[in-house]
Amino acid sequence: MTGFLVRRIAQAAMVVLLVTVITFILLRAIPGNVAVAILGPGGLRNPATLAAFNREYGFDKPWFDQYLLWLGHLLHGNLGFSWTLDQSVSSELGQHLPKTIILVGLATLLALIVAVPIGLWQAVQRNRLVDYTFTGFSFLFYAAPTFFTGTVLILVFSVNLHLVGPEGPQGGLGSDLTDWRDMTLPVVTLALVTIALFARYMRSAVLDNITEDYVRTARAKGASQRRVLWRHVLRNSLIPVVTLLGLSLPAIMSGALITESVFNYPGMGYLFFKAAQQQDYPTLLGFVIVVAVAVVAGSLLADIGYAVLDPRVRYTRP
Repeated sequence: MTGFLVRRIAQAAMVVLLVTVITFILLRAIPGNVAVAILGPGGLRNPATLAAFNREYGFDKPWFDQYLLWLGHLLHGNLGFSWTLDQSVSSELGQHLPKTIILVGLATLLALIVAVPIGLWQAVQRNRLVDYTFTGFSFLFYAAPTFFTGTVLILVFSVNLHLVGPEGPQGGLGSDLTDWRDMTLPVVTLALVTIALFARYMRSAVLDNITEDYVRTARAKGASQRRVLWRHVLRNSLIPVVTLLGLSLPAIMSGALITESVFNYPGMGYLFFKAAQQQDYPTLLGFVIVVAVAVVAGSLLADIGYAVLDPRVRYTRP
């Protein structure tokens, strides 16, 4: 297992490095000029100021030299400086990343708590009204764009019913955990599409497992239906869900970006949205690094979860 972890961490580092190269190239290919975006229209009227800015921050060098300069700073723990917010990118991430982690964590936890029993129930009640009803809702929520779902929830539960707030908590981390009226809609919006996806996979996994020999053996020994489902079928059925959980982390993070914009929630997604509007390259690159690390970490956790849930899986060389 140790050798597997070392190999995977090395692969993860290469993936993150490749992602930074591609992102750096794409950002430099965006039309516009960073110096003009920072200095304003006055910079265009003063070529000397533009030249001094580009020379100071290395924008007068080829993109490859710029990338190596940025990578060298990154290896020393320096993610760069945001000109638009006048602070380091590390400080920005320290302020906004914990709020996104809370939002994504709560939404994922809610999705698992709701989706696993629903998928199990659908499998038991397969091809019946309950199964068809939940299947229809799953397709509906999975197909609906996140911004549309969030807007509908705001109109129904905030504007019309006045049950919850129309935007996310604007305070510190403590408000995210205590101000449930403002936190409810962002968490539910992000969780709905994940619930739909997890429930469908859970249903399929349970249907595959209830026809296995070990289930028939347990029933032949007199085990009740409840015991068979919760003690035998559930654990094996969670294996594909665990894999899906790790691989779905990028999609959940992307959904958080849109959700935070809809609910004015000051997390990483909202920070990325503002940075993209202002061509704040260091902040955008910092966001990409966080997402890339989350993706490879999710994949690694999925592999580890496989070994925990299925004793037959062993990550050793033959």
